[in-house]
Order: sequence, then C-alpha cells, then structure tokens
Amino acid sequence: MLLASTTTGTGQPITCVHGFTQTSHSWQPFVDLLGNDWQRTSLDAPGHGQSVDGTRTLEQCGDDIAESSHGGALIGYSMGARMALHAVLQHPRSYDSLVLISGTPGIEDDQERQTRQNNDNVLADHIETIGVDAFIDEWLSQPLFAGLSNQAAQRQHRIENTAKGLADSLRYAGTGTQRPIWDVLHLIDIPVLVVAGERDAKFVDIAQRMTNALPNATFIVIPQVGHTVHLEDTDTTVSAIRGWLSQR
Repeated sequence: MLLASTTTGTGQPITCVHGFTQTSHSWQPFVDLLGNDWQRTSLDAPGHGQSVDGTRTLEQCGDDIAESSHGGALIGYSMGARMALHAVLQHPRSYDSLVLISGTPGIEDDQERQTRQNNDNVLADHIETIGVDAFIDEWLSQPLFAGLSNQAAQRQHRIENTAKGLADSLRYAGTGTQRPIWDVLHLIDIPVLVVAGERDAKFVDIAQRMTNALPNATFIVIPQVGHTVHLEDTDTTVSAIRGWLSQR
C-alpha cells in the first residue's frame, strides 16, 4: 500500500515514520532543522493522517514503508521505529542506514505480550467510543508525554486522525501484536543509530540491549528528555542525528 507522504529538499533521501496518534506533520520541526542537504520524506503511517487504512500488520507496514520511500536513511520514532525495523528486515537492500528513536523489537514474555494485546484491544474500543478529540487529551495526559509543551504536543494535528484508523492501528500493529524480533536483529548489517531520552528509563534499557544485539550500532542518550525525544529537544536530537548521518 502506498502511504501518503510529504517530501521536501533534495540530495540524500531520508524517510521519517511517526509514532502512534501523530501524522507526518509531527516531523516538521525536525526536518526543518535538518536542512535542505537531504531529501526529506515524512510518511503518514497506516491508520494515521491520509493513510486511513489501519488494518495493516507490522509486516505489511514494513512493506508499505519500503514501497513509499526512496532508500537512503530510514528514521522511526516509537511505533514508527517498530515499523522501520520490519521495513529494514524485510527489505535489507533498500536502506543504507537506520535511526531508531524510543523503539522496541517487541515484548519477549508471552504472557506479558498477550496482556498488552488485550489492553490495546480494550483501548481501541475505547477510542471508538469516546472519539478522537477526547482520546487525544487522555493520551497526552500520560506521564510518558510529561516533557511535551502544548506546542510540541501538536494536538491540532493528532485530532485530524480518525477513531477507526487509530483503533485499527492498535488492533493490527500494536506492541502486543508484534512477534518479538530480538533474535533477528543481528541480520541488520547497515549502520544503526539507537536514540533514547535520559528520563525514559525503560527505553534507555531497551536501547542499550538493541545496541548490543545489532552488529553495527551506535547508542545516543539525549539528556533531560523523555520518550518523545525529537519533540522535547529538537535542536539536540537533530544535531546528534545529523552528525551521525554525515559520517555515513
């Protein structure tokens, strides 16, 4: 499935995939600071923005991203990082570098993973019951996003999503649906930058483990930020990623 996208600039291609409840617009502050030395494509992930069909498994999302991007570097945040991992594993010759921000290769414990899937299905039903506006307010009130300012939270763009799209995204590609892929990380032989926020202890630990499992990985912790690294401190995150990409 070809995903809706926005492309700016020329040069080496970079594709960005956002997190749950966001849209391609969420990358605007990041790509603006990154500059015109790259061709920057921001995708609407399945079930988000103009890519309204959320009935896509993570494997299908990986194929969709590969079909909708132009090679070069692939950057994913949170849900987008999980999708990006699948894109690279399923299309190993399509990209020359990968950046994972606050991502995970999946939940290894079977019972914990099933519990997460059950909870995601309940949350999906809840979204369809209360509607997007009310759900986005609930979603952003979580401690996970405490570091976001009102502007950085980008609520006005999140509420452009549909309740069905977000609900289906959880049902088909939520973390609980993800077969853990820790055991195949060693197959990713392109350079990988793994990024986490200092205040997001859970994902710092996951990021360190991923770095150790990947054959060609660099780990960067962005200080004094939480889960939404690239929105809480865009300047530092862009500087780190731009410096790493320039060395490629």
